[in-house]
Amino acid sequence: MKTSTYVGAGAGLLLFALFGLLPGSLIGGAAGLNIAGWIFGLPVTPGIISRIIVLASMLVGVLVAGITIVSTTTALGWLVGSVIESGKAAKEVGAEEKSRMSHK
Repeated sequence: MKTSTYVGAGAGLLLFALFGLLPGSLIGGAAGLNIAGWIFGLPVTPGIISRIIVLASMLVGVLVAGITIVSTTTALGWLVGSVIESGKAAKEVGAEEKSRMSHK
């Protein structure tokens, strides 16, 4: 079960690198531009404060995408491991019962 959790986390990191990094940055940057536009007015001037706002929102977008993707795939890996482990346990119990019945 622990191994499948690690496999899920690794798959999540790979999926995040392929499909989460750029969209998270893009969506976060667009949100940052909106926030800077509300504060400083549109069009946003290339000042240091507005750039910091856009940078911070891009980082938040990437972090949210990463946390979401990696935690979801880790949970799925754990769930798959749990199902596999419970199937193995059920098989072992069934085999034990058959051997007890044949010995009687």
